[in-house]
Amino acid sequence: MNKTKLNAWIHAARLRTLPLSVAGIIMGSSIALAEKQFNGVVFTLAMVTTLLLQILSNLANDYGDYSHGTDNVNRVGPQRAVQSGIIKPREMKVAVIFVSLLTLLTGTFLIAVAFNGMLSLRFFVFLILGLASIAAAIKYTVGKKNFGYLGFGDLMVFIFFGLVSVLGSYFLHTLKFNVWVLLPATTIGLLSSGVLNINNMRDMDNDRLFNKKTIPVRLGAEKSKIYHLVLLFISALLIEVFLLFRGNNLSALTSFVPFLFIFIHGMAVARNTDPGRLDPELKKLSLSTLFLALWCGISLSL
Repeated sequence: MNKTKLNAWIHAARLRTLPLSVAGIIMGSSIALAEKQFNGVVFTLAMVTTLLLQILSNLANDYGDYSHGTDNVNRVGPQRAVQSGIIKPREMKVAVIFVSLLTLLTGTFLIAVAFNGMLSLRFFVFLILGLASIAAAIKYTVGKKNFGYLGFGDLMVFIFFGLVSVLGSYFLHTLKFNVWVLLPATTIGLLSSGVLNINNMRDMDNDRLFNKKTIPVRLGAEKSKIYHLVLLFISALLIEVFLLFRGNNLSALTSFVPFLFIFIHGMAVARNTDPGRLDPELKKLSLSTLFLALWCGISLSL
């Protein structure tokens, strides 16, 4: 494989999206650690599986948007791998299948370790969740009835990056469900939806031409900004309630530190008038979400 093609594959994996994908695992695992029920092997396998899922989603999205014609010269964001011609559509399909199988393998191993190899009802429930996560990663833009083009991308990101990631990782450590963990799970889910919303705001004009009915296409530029700020505000409120419930008054008081970066980002989005300038905000919100998860994890363990 020559250097140009290798760089194209690295570009297709979209490394800048990976910090966001592990934020939920870090949040759920940190809460388990605070309860002294942390499992290092579970954490490692959960991180690997989540990273593979994100890469799978990115590869499938590259192929899906190309097949729909959405990736073209009018698109505001970086040029995609298949669009560039360096990676052929058939090669991308093979890569999607390979990463899907690899994700299934690591995910099954994760579940087996968490449940000590016991084939219980819980094992099969998590196996179904894993299969659903793989299917969701692929069906975001691939196929005729994909949820990305129907406008359900934000909902799916909220479910899988927030609820499934945080609640699922917490359960695999502790083998119990805690209703209060829904609050940080919702926080991570809302911020993850915010990252997707920035992406869709950036590409709104081009998406409209190809009938990709994202929330910004449906709402328009100004209402999409309001929607974005609401996501940020509710996420801050819920994590504050959770920290106060846990008795972490110091953590609740200092949580403004990670949210300071998030709200600076929010103001930049609110004032923006050029979709092309939104691309850096993707990285800012993604890294800020990871920072929030790490900050909460450290403060909960003190």
